[in-house]
Amino acid sequence: MTPSEIVRRRKELSQDEEEKRPARRKSNTSSGGGTQGLKVSFLCLIACVILILLVLGLYMDSMSPVLERIVLKFGYERPQYAVVIDAGSTASRVVAFKFHKSYIDNKLHLDKELFVERKPGLSSFSKNPAKGAHSIELLLDEAKHFIPKEKWSDTPLVLKATAGLRLLPGHEANDLLSAVRELFVKSEFLVDENAVEIMDGTDEGIYAWFTLNLLLGRLSKSSQAASLDLGGGSTQVTFSPADAAQIPIYEKYIVPVHVFNKEINVFTHSYLGLGLMAVRHSVFTHNLHKSQTSIESSCVNPIIQNKTWIYDNTEYSISGKDNSASTFENPVVDFDVCLNSIKSIVLPLIKPKPITLKHHVIAAFSYFFERAIESGLLDLEGGEITVGKFRDGAKEVCKQANTDQPFMCIDLTYISTLLREGYGLDNTKKIKLYKKIDGHNVSWALGLAYNLLTTNERYHSS
Repeated sequence: MTPSEIVRRRKELSQDEEEKRPARRKSNTSSGGGTQGLKVSFLCLIACVILILLVLGLYMDSMSPVLERIVLKFGYERPQYAVVIDAGSTASRVVAFKFHKSYIDNKLHLDKELFVERKPGLSSFSKNPAKGAHSIELLLDEAKHFIPKEKWSDTPLVLKATAGLRLLPGHEANDLLSAVRELFVKSEFLVDENAVEIMDGTDEGIYAWFTLNLLLGRLSKSSQAASLDLGGGSTQVTFSPADAAQIPIYEKYIVPVHVFNKEINVFTHSYLGLGLMAVRHSVFTHNLHKSQTSIESSCVNPIIQNKTWIYDNTEYSISGKDNSASTFENPVVDFDVCLNSIKSIVLPLIKPKPITLKHHVIAAFSYFFERAIESGLLDLEGGEITVGKFRDGAKEVCKQANTDQPFMCIDLTYISTLLREGYGLDNTKKIKLYKKIDGHNVSWALGLAYNLLTTNERYHSS
Protein backbone atom coordinates (compact mmCIF):
# COMPACT_ATOMS: atom_id res chain seq x y z
CA MET A 1 0.00 0.00 0.00
CA THR A 2 1.39 3.37 -1.00
CA PRO A 3 1.76 6.26 1.43
CA SER A 4 -1.10 8.12 -0.22
CA GLU A 5 -3.38 5.11 0.17
CA ILE A 6 -2.41 4.84 3.84
CA VAL A 7 -3.33 8.48 4.42
CA ARG A 8 -6.64 8.00 2.62
CA ARG A 9 -7.39 4.93 4.73
CA ARG A 10 -6.72 6.79 7.96
CA LYS A 11 -9.11 9.55 6.88
CA GLU A 12 -11.83 6.96 6.16
CA LEU A 13 -11.32 5.39 9.58
CA SER A 14 -11.46 8.81 11.23
CA GLN A 15 -14.73 9.56 9.45
CA ASP A 16 -16.13 6.19 10.57
CA GLU A 17 -15.19 7.02 14.18
CA GLU A 18 -16.85 10.40 13.95
CA GLU A 19 -20.05 8.80 12.62
CA LYS A 20 -20.07 6.26 15.49
CA ARG A 21 -19.48 8.76 18.30
CA PRO A 22 -22.95 10.37 18.15
CA ALA A 23 -24.49 6.91 18.33
CA ARG A 24 -22.51 6.14 21.45
CA ARG A 25 -23.49 9.47 22.98
CA LYS A 26 -27.10 8.76 22.16
CA SER A 27 -26.79 5.31 23.66
CA ASN A 28 -25.22 6.71 26.82
CA THR A 29 -27.99 9.32 27.09
CA SER A 30 -30.64 6.64 26.70
CA SER A 31 -29.01 4.52 29.42
CA GLY A 32 -28.91 7.49 31.82
CA GLY A 33 -32.59 8.20 31.21
CA GLY A 34 -33.47 4.58 32.05
CA THR A 35 -31.59 4.76 35.33
CA GLN A 36 -33.32 8.01 36.17
CA GLY A 37 -36.67 6.42 35.42
CA LEU A 38 -35.93 3.53 37.76
CA LYS A 39 -35.09 5.98 40.52
CA VAL A 40 -38.37 7.83 40.02
CA SER A 41 -40.33 4.57 40.03
CA PHE A 42 -38.61 3.47 43.22
CA LEU A 43 -39.40 6.75 44.94
CA CYS A 44 -43.04 6.47 43.84
CA LEU A 45 -43.18 2.96 45.28
CA ILE A 46 -41.82 4.16 48.61
CA ALA A 47 -44.34 7.02 48.64
CA CYS A 48 -47.19 4.61 47.96
CA VAL A 49 -46.09 2.31 50.78
CA ILE A 50 -45.90 5.27 53.18
CA LEU A 51 -49.34 6.45 52.08
CA ILE A 52 -50.83 2.99 52.59
CA LEU A 53 -49.31 2.78 56.07
CA LEU A 54 -50.75 6.20 56.93
CA VAL A 55 -54.19 5.19 55.72
CA LEU A 56 -54.01 1.95 57.68
CA GLY A 57 -53.02 3.89 60.77
CA LEU A 58 -55.86 6.36 60.38
CA TYR A 59 -58.50 3.75 59.73
CA MET A 60 -57.31 0.85 61.87
CA ASP A 61 -60.22 1.34 64.26
CA SER A 62 -62.72 0.93 61.43
CA MET A 63 -60.82 -1.99 59.90
CA SER A 64 -60.37 -3.93 63.13
CA PRO A 65 -63.96 -5.25 63.21
CA VAL A 66 -63.56 -6.57 59.66
CA LEU A 67 -60.29 -8.31 60.49
CA GLU A 68 -61.83 -9.58 63.71
CA ARG A 69 -64.73 -11.20 61.85
CA ILE A 70 -62.30 -12.94 59.52
CA VAL A 71 -60.36 -14.35 62.48
CA LEU A 72 -63.54 -15.53 64.21
CA LYS A 73 -64.84 -17.08 60.99
CA PHE A 74 -61.92 -19.50 61.06
CA GLY A 75 -62.64 -20.48 64.64
CA TYR A 76 -59.85 -18.56 66.37
CA GLU A 77 -61.75 -17.41 69.44
CA ARG A 78 -60.82 -16.80 73.06
CA PRO A 79 -64.23 -16.58 74.83
CA GLN A 80 -64.57 -15.07 78.30
CA TYR A 81 -67.72 -14.68 80.40
CA ALA A 82 -68.88 -12.55 83.30
CA VAL A 83 -72.12 -12.44 85.30
CA VAL A 84 -73.35 -9.25 86.98
CA ILE A 85 -76.50 -9.07 89.08
CA ASP A 86 -77.87 -5.57 89.47
CA ALA A 87 -79.88 -5.47 92.70
CA GLY A 88 -81.75 -2.25 91.98
CA SER A 89 -84.42 -0.53 94.03
CA THR A 90 -87.34 -1.56 91.79
CA ALA A 91 -86.04 -4.83 90.30
CA SER A 92 -83.13 -7.25 90.25
CA ARG A 93 -81.51 -8.01 86.92
CA VAL A 94 -79.01 -10.60 85.79
CA VAL A 95 -76.75 -9.52 82.93
CA ALA A 96 -74.43 -12.24 81.61
CA PHE A 97 -71.84 -11.33 79.00
CA LYS A 98 -69.84 -13.26 76.46
CA PHE A 99 -66.65 -11.53 75.31
CA HIS A 100 -63.70 -12.63 73.24
CA LYS A 101 -60.14 -11.40 73.50
CA SER A 102 -59.03 -10.07 70.14
CA TYR A 103 -56.04 -11.45 68.24
CA ILE A 104 -55.86 -8.07 66.47
CA ASP A 105 -55.57 -5.63 69.40
CA ASN A 106 -55.74 -7.98 72.44
CA LYS A 107 -58.76 -6.05 73.74
CA LEU A 108 -62.02 -7.53 74.97
CA HIS A 109 -64.83 -7.42 72.42
CA LEU A 110 -68.46 -7.94 73.45
CA ASP A 111 -70.23 -10.68 71.48
CA LYS A 112 -73.61 -11.14 73.16
CA GLU A 113 -75.42 -10.81 76.45
CA LEU A 114 -78.29 -12.18 78.47
CA PHE A 115 -80.61 -9.76 80.27
CA VAL A 116 -83.39 -10.98 82.59
CA GLU A 117 -85.28 -8.86 85.13
CA ARG A 118 -87.38 -9.86 88.13
CA LYS A 119 -89.56 -7.61 90.27
CA PRO A 120 -89.63 -6.51 93.03
CA GLY A 121 -86.07 -5.51 93.91
CA LEU A 122 -83.94 -7.26 96.52
CA SER A 123 -84.57 -4.50 99.06
CA SER A 124 -88.26 -5.47 99.08
CA PHE A 125 -87.28 -8.67 100.93
CA SER A 126 -85.68 -6.83 103.86
CA LYS A 127 -87.89 -8.76 106.32
CA ASN A 128 -87.28 -12.12 104.63
CA PRO A 129 -83.63 -12.50 103.47
CA ALA A 130 -84.08 -16.16 102.47
CA LYS A 131 -86.84 -15.21 100.04
CA GLY A 132 -84.67 -12.42 98.70
CA ALA A 133 -81.82 -14.87 98.06
CA HIS A 134 -84.25 -17.19 96.27
CA SER A 135 -85.23 -14.37 93.90
CA ILE A 136 -81.53 -14.01 93.04
CA GLU A 137 -81.15 -17.78 92.62
CA LEU A 138 -83.82 -17.75 89.91
CA LEU A 139 -81.80 -15.14 88.02
CA LEU A 140 -78.61 -17.13 88.53
CA ASP A 141 -80.26 -20.16 86.91
CA GLU A 142 -80.77 -18.06 83.78
CA ALA A 143 -77.05 -17.30 83.65
CA LYS A 144 -76.21 -21.00 83.99
CA HIS A 145 -78.24 -21.73 80.86
CA PHE A 146 -76.38 -18.98 79.01
CA ILE A 147 -72.81 -19.95 79.95
CA PRO A 148 -71.28 -23.38 79.18
CA LYS A 149 -70.84 -25.42 82.36
CA GLU A 150 -67.14 -25.96 81.72
CA LYS A 151 -66.69 -22.16 81.88
CA TRP A 152 -68.48 -21.60 85.20
CA SER A 153 -65.39 -21.95 87.39
CA ASP A 154 -63.57 -19.30 85.32
CA THR A 155 -66.50 -16.87 85.15
CA PRO A 156 -66.60 -14.06 87.74
CA LEU A 157 -69.97 -13.60 89.44
CA VAL A 158 -70.88 -10.43 91.34
CA LEU A 159 -73.96 -8.83 92.84
CA LYS A 160 -73.93 -5.09 93.37
CA ALA A 161 -76.83 -3.48 95.21
CA THR A 162 -77.69 0.15 94.49
CA ALA A 163 -79.89 2.78 96.11
CA GLY A 164 -82.57 0.36 97.33
CA LEU A 165 -80.20 -1.27 99.81
CA ARG A 166 -78.38 1.98 100.56
CA LEU A 167 -81.65 3.33 101.95
CA LEU A 168 -82.32 0.31 104.20
CA PRO A 169 -81.28 0.16 107.86
CA GLY A 170 -77.80 -1.34 108.09
CA HIS A 171 -78.74 -4.64 109.74
CA GLU A 172 -81.48 -5.35 107.19
CA ALA A 173 -79.15 -4.71 104.26
CA ASN A 174 -76.44 -6.90 105.81
CA ASP A 175 -78.86 -9.79 106.36
CA LEU A 176 -79.88 -9.71 102.71
CA LEU A 177 -76.28 -9.60 101.51
CA SER A 178 -75.27 -12.47 103.80
CA ALA A 179 -78.06 -14.66 102.41
CA VAL A 180 -76.90 -13.95 98.86
CA ARG A 181 -73.25 -14.68 99.75
CA GLU A 182 -74.23 -18.15 100.94
CA LEU A 183 -75.96 -18.72 97.63
CA PHE A 184 -72.94 -17.54 95.64
CA VAL A 185 -70.49 -19.83 97.46
CA LYS A 186 -72.50 -22.81 96.19
CA SER A 187 -72.95 -21.45 92.68
CA GLU A 188 -69.84 -23.03 91.02
CA PHE A 189 -68.93 -19.63 89.56
CA LEU A 190 -65.79 -17.66 90.40
CA VAL A 191 -66.59 -15.66 93.53
CA ASP A 192 -64.27 -13.50 95.62
CA GLU A 193 -64.73 -11.81 99.00
CA ASN A 194 -66.11 -8.61 97.41
CA ALA A 195 -68.54 -10.36 95.08
CA VAL A 196 -71.65 -9.32 97.05
CA GLU A 197 -71.86 -5.76 98.30
CA ILE A 198 -73.60 -2.41 98.16
CA MET A 199 -72.18 -0.48 95.24
CA ASP A 200 -70.68 2.93 95.79
CA GLY A 201 -72.59 5.62 93.89
CA THR A 202 -69.35 6.84 92.31
CA ASP A 203 -68.68 3.39 90.82
CA GLU A 204 -72.23 3.22 89.52
CA GLY A 205 -71.76 6.49 87.65
CA ILE A 206 -68.30 5.61 86.29
CA TYR A 207 -69.30 2.17 85.02
CA ALA A 208 -72.43 3.55 83.34
CA TRP A 209 -70.33 6.28 81.66
CA PHE A 210 -67.82 3.65 80.51
CA THR A 211 -70.59 1.41 79.11
CA LEU A 212 -72.18 4.25 77.21
CA ASN A 213 -68.97 5.45 75.59
CA LEU A 214 -67.71 1.93 74.93
CA LEU A 215 -70.88 1.10 72.97
CA LEU A 216 -70.76 4.46 71.17
CA GLY A 217 -67.10 3.93 70.26
CA ARG A 218 -66.07 7.20 71.92
CA LEU A 219 -63.64 5.98 74.59
CA SER A 220 -60.61 6.36 72.34
CA LYS A 221 -61.73 9.75 71.00
CA SER A 222 -60.75 13.18 72.29
CA SER A 223 -64.14 13.73 73.95
CA GLN A 224 -66.76 11.43 75.43
CA ALA A 225 -70.51 11.73 75.92
CA ALA A 226 -71.87 12.77 79.30
CA SER A 227 -73.91 10.06 81.01
CA LEU A 228 -77.21 10.61 82.84
CA ASP A 229 -78.69 7.60 84.66
CA LEU A 230 -82.02 7.81 86.49
CA GLY A 231 -82.87 4.89 88.75
CA GLY A 232 -85.56 4.38 91.35
CA GLY A 233 -83.60 5.53 94.39
CA SER A 234 -80.81 7.69 92.97
CA THR A 235 -79.58 9.43 89.84
CA GLN A 236 -76.03 9.76 88.52
CA VAL A 237 -74.30 12.44 86.43
CA THR A 238 -70.91 11.60 84.88
CA PHE A 239 -68.79 13.43 82.33
CA SER A 240 -65.19 14.28 81.49
CA PRO A 241 -64.71 18.07 81.87
CA ALA A 242 -64.13 19.73 78.50
CA ASP A 243 -60.86 21.33 79.62
CA ALA A 244 -58.50 21.18 82.58
CA ALA A 245 -59.67 24.58 83.84
CA GLN A 246 -63.02 23.01 84.77
CA ILE A 247 -61.50 20.40 87.07
CA PRO A 248 -61.04 22.66 90.15
CA ILE A 249 -64.73 23.58 89.97
CA TYR A 250 -65.72 20.11 91.14
CA GLU A 251 -62.89 19.50 93.63
CA LYS A 252 -63.40 16.09 95.28
CA TYR A 253 -65.85 14.82 92.64
CA ILE A 254 -63.16 14.25 90.00
CA VAL A 255 -62.08 10.62 89.55
CA PRO A 256 -59.17 9.50 87.32
CA VAL A 257 -60.35 6.64 85.10
CA HIS A 258 -57.88 4.39 83.26
CA VAL A 259 -59.14 3.67 79.74
CA PHE A 260 -57.07 1.83 77.09
CA ASN A 261 -53.69 2.81 78.55
CA LYS A 262 -54.62 6.43 79.17
CA GLU A 263 -56.11 8.33 82.10
CA ILE A 264 -59.25 10.44 81.80
CA ASN A 265 -60.41 12.78 84.57
CA VAL A 266 -64.13 12.32 85.12
CA PHE A 267 -66.68 14.17 87.22
CA THR A 268 -69.25 11.85 88.77
CA HIS A 269 -71.81 12.12 91.53
CA SER A 270 -74.70 9.98 92.68
CA TYR A 271 -77.62 11.95 94.11
CA LEU A 272 -79.16 9.61 96.65
CA GLY A 273 -82.87 10.23 97.15
CA LEU A 274 -83.31 11.76 93.68
CA GLY A 275 -84.29 8.54 91.92
CA LEU A 276 -87.72 8.61 90.30
CA MET A 277 -89.50 6.54 92.97
CA ALA A 278 -87.72 8.26 95.84
CA VAL A 279 -88.86 11.67 94.58
CA ARG A 280 -92.43 10.41 94.12
CA HIS A 281 -92.39 9.27 97.73
CA SER A 282 -90.95 12.57 98.97
CA VAL A 283 -93.56 14.61 97.09
CA PHE A 284 -96.47 12.39 98.13
CA THR A 285 -95.55 12.32 101.82
CA HIS A 286 -94.26 15.88 102.21
CA ASN A 287 -95.40 17.40 105.51
CA LEU A 288 -97.40 14.26 106.37
CA HIS A 289 -97.01 12.00 109.39
CA LYS A 290 -94.79 9.00 108.65
CA SER A 291 -97.57 6.55 109.41
CA GLN A 292 -100.07 8.15 107.01
CA THR A 293 -100.61 5.94 103.96
CA SER A 294 -103.82 7.39 102.50
CA ILE A 295 -102.65 10.43 100.57
CA GLU A 296 -104.00 13.19 98.35
CA SER A 297 -101.45 14.76 96.00
CA SER A 298 -101.53 17.97 93.97
CA CYS A 299 -99.40 16.16 91.34
CA VAL A 300 -102.10 13.54 90.63
CA ASN A 301 -105.24 14.15 88.58
CA PRO A 302 -108.37 14.47 90.75
CA ILE A 303 -110.03 11.69 88.78
CA ILE A 304 -107.52 9.22 90.27
CA GLN A 305 -108.85 7.78 93.50
CA ASN A 306 -107.23 5.29 95.89
CA LYS A 307 -104.54 4.09 93.48
CA THR A 308 -102.31 1.53 95.19
CA TRP A 309 -98.60 2.28 95.17
CA ILE A 310 -95.92 0.36 97.08
CA TYR A 311 -92.65 1.92 98.17
CA ASP A 312 -90.11 0.56 100.63
CA ASN A 313 -92.45 -2.28 101.61
CA THR A 314 -95.22 0.16 102.49
CA GLU A 315 -98.50 0.22 100.59
CA TYR A 316 -99.97 3.66 99.91
CA SER A 317 -103.36 4.67 98.62
CA ILE A 318 -102.90 7.69 96.34
CA SER A 319 -105.66 10.07 95.19
CA GLY A 320 -105.63 13.31 93.24
CA LYS A 321 -106.38 16.59 94.95
CA ASP A 322 -109.02 19.04 93.75
CA ASN A 323 -107.68 22.40 92.62
CA SER A 324 -108.91 25.68 91.18
CA ALA A 325 -107.81 24.81 87.63
CA SER A 326 -109.83 21.58 87.59
CA THR A 327 -113.53 21.10 86.87
CA PHE A 328 -115.85 18.11 87.00
CA GLU A 329 -116.00 18.05 83.20
CA ASN A 330 -112.29 18.62 82.76
CA PRO A 331 -110.24 17.32 85.70
CA VAL A 332 -106.59 18.44 85.48
CA VAL A 333 -103.52 18.86 87.64
CA ASP A 334 -102.59 22.43 88.47
CA PHE A 335 -99.18 22.25 86.82
CA ASP A 336 -97.64 25.26 88.54
CA VAL A 337 -98.61 24.00 92.01
CA CYS A 338 -97.13 20.56 91.24
CA LEU A 339 -93.98 22.06 89.72
CA ASN A 340 -93.32 24.30 92.72
CA SER A 341 -93.87 21.39 95.09
CA ILE A 342 -91.27 19.30 93.24
CA LYS A 343 -88.79 22.18 93.02
CA SER A 344 -88.96 22.82 96.76
CA ILE A 345 -88.00 19.20 97.48
CA VAL A 346 -85.56 18.46 94.66
CA LEU A 347 -83.46 21.57 94.08
CA PRO A 348 -81.91 21.76 97.58
CA LEU A 349 -80.59 18.21 97.09
CA ILE A 350 -78.65 18.91 93.86
CA LYS A 351 -75.24 19.58 95.33
CA PRO A 352 -72.86 19.93 93.61
CA LYS A 353 -74.60 21.41 90.60
CA PRO A 354 -72.97 20.17 87.36
CA ILE A 355 -72.72 23.65 85.88
CA THR A 356 -70.57 22.71 82.86
CA LEU A 357 -72.71 19.73 81.81
CA LYS A 358 -74.38 21.94 79.20
CA HIS A 359 -71.15 22.06 77.16
CA HIS A 360 -71.20 18.32 76.47
CA VAL A 361 -72.93 15.86 74.21
CA ILE A 362 -75.42 14.25 76.61
CA ALA A 363 -76.85 10.74 76.57
CA ALA A 364 -79.45 9.49 79.07
CA PHE A 365 -81.04 6.13 79.82
CA SER A 366 -83.03 4.14 82.40
CA TYR A 367 -86.12 6.11 83.53
CA PHE A 368 -85.23 9.03 81.25
CA PHE A 369 -85.75 6.68 78.31
CA GLU A 370 -88.68 4.74 79.79
CA ARG A 371 -90.83 7.77 80.57
CA ALA A 372 -90.15 9.44 77.21
CA ILE A 373 -91.30 6.29 75.42
CA GLU A 374 -94.30 5.57 77.65
CA SER A 375 -95.59 9.15 77.33
CA GLY A 376 -95.22 9.15 73.55
CA LEU A 377 -92.50 11.81 73.44
CA LEU A 378 -90.36 9.40 71.40
CA ASP A 379 -90.97 6.17 69.53
CA LEU A 380 -89.83 2.79 70.83
CA GLU A 381 -86.36 3.08 69.31
CA GLY A 382 -85.51 6.19 71.32
CA GLY A 383 -83.70 9.08 69.69
CA GLU A 384 -83.00 12.73 70.39
CA ILE A 385 -85.14 15.01 72.51
CA THR A 386 -84.79 18.55 73.81
CA VAL A 387 -85.08 19.52 77.45
CA GLY A 388 -87.97 21.79 76.52
CA LYS A 389 -89.87 18.86 75.05
CA PHE A 390 -89.79 17.13 78.43
CA ARG A 391 -91.34 20.24 80.03
CA ASP A 392 -93.97 20.58 77.27
CA GLY A 393 -94.76 16.88 77.61
CA ALA A 394 -95.19 17.26 81.36
CA LYS A 395 -97.65 20.12 80.92
CA GLU A 396 -99.66 18.16 78.38
CA VAL A 397 -99.79 14.97 80.45
CA CYS A 398 -100.87 16.90 83.55
CA LYS A 399 -103.95 18.07 81.61
CA GLN A 400 -105.04 14.51 80.90
CA ALA A 401 -107.24 12.34 83.08
CA ASN A 402 -105.11 9.26 82.36
CA THR A 403 -106.05 6.43 84.70
CA ASP A 404 -103.66 4.03 82.91
CA GLN A 405 -100.66 6.22 83.76
CA PRO A 406 -101.72 7.94 86.99
CA PHE A 407 -98.21 9.06 87.95
CA MET A 408 -96.92 10.21 84.56
CA CYS A 409 -97.61 13.85 85.44
CA ILE A 410 -95.38 13.83 88.53
CA ASP A 411 -92.68 11.75 86.79
CA LEU A 412 -92.31 13.98 83.72
CA THR A 413 -92.53 17.14 85.81
CA TYR A 414 -89.72 15.86 88.00
CA ILE A 415 -87.54 14.84 85.02
CA SER A 416 -87.96 18.26 83.40
CA THR A 417 -87.16 19.97 86.71
CA LEU A 418 -84.04 17.86 87.19
CA LEU A 419 -82.74 18.71 83.72
CA ARG A 420 -83.75 22.38 83.58
CA GLU A 421 -83.57 23.90 87.02
CA GLY A 422 -81.40 21.17 88.59
CA TYR A 423 -78.68 20.71 85.99
CA GLY A 424 -79.01 24.13 84.36
CA LEU A 425 -79.78 22.91 80.82
CA ASP A 426 -81.77 25.27 78.62
CA ASN A 427 -84.86 24.25 76.66
CA THR A 428 -82.98 23.83 73.38
CA LYS A 429 -80.33 21.46 74.76
CA LYS A 430 -80.55 18.11 72.98
CA ILE A 431 -80.30 14.80 74.82
CA LYS A 432 -79.87 11.41 73.18
CA LEU A 433 -82.00 8.73 74.83
CA TYR A 434 -80.96 5.09 74.76
CA LYS A 435 -82.09 1.75 76.07
CA LYS A 436 -79.81 -0.29 73.83
CA ILE A 437 -76.90 0.45 71.49
CA ASP A 438 -76.15 -2.15 68.81
CA GLY A 439 -78.41 -4.59 70.65
CA HIS A 440 -76.63 -4.18 74.01
CA ASN A 441 -78.29 -2.70 77.10
CA VAL A 442 -76.93 0.58 78.37
CA SER A 443 -76.25 0.12 82.08
CA TRP A 444 -73.36 0.10 84.51
CA ALA A 445 -73.25 -3.73 84.41
CA LEU A 446 -71.24 -3.87 81.17
CA GLY A 447 -68.64 -1.42 82.48
CA LEU A 448 -68.25 -3.48 85.65
CA ALA A 449 -67.95 -6.77 83.71
CA TYR A 450 -65.29 -5.27 81.45
CA ASN A 451 -63.38 -4.06 84.49
CA LEU A 452 -63.57 -7.47 86.15
CA LEU A 453 -62.02 -9.21 83.17
CA THR A 454 -59.35 -6.63 82.36
CA THR A 455 -58.03 -5.91 85.86
CA ASN A 456 -57.88 -9.47 87.15
CA GLU A 457 -54.49 -11.03 86.34
CA ARG A 458 -56.11 -14.42 86.08
CA TYR A 459 -57.78 -13.30 82.85
CA HIS A 460 -54.80 -11.52 81.38
CA SER A 461 -53.03 -14.83 80.89
CA SER A 462 -56.02 -16.67 79.46
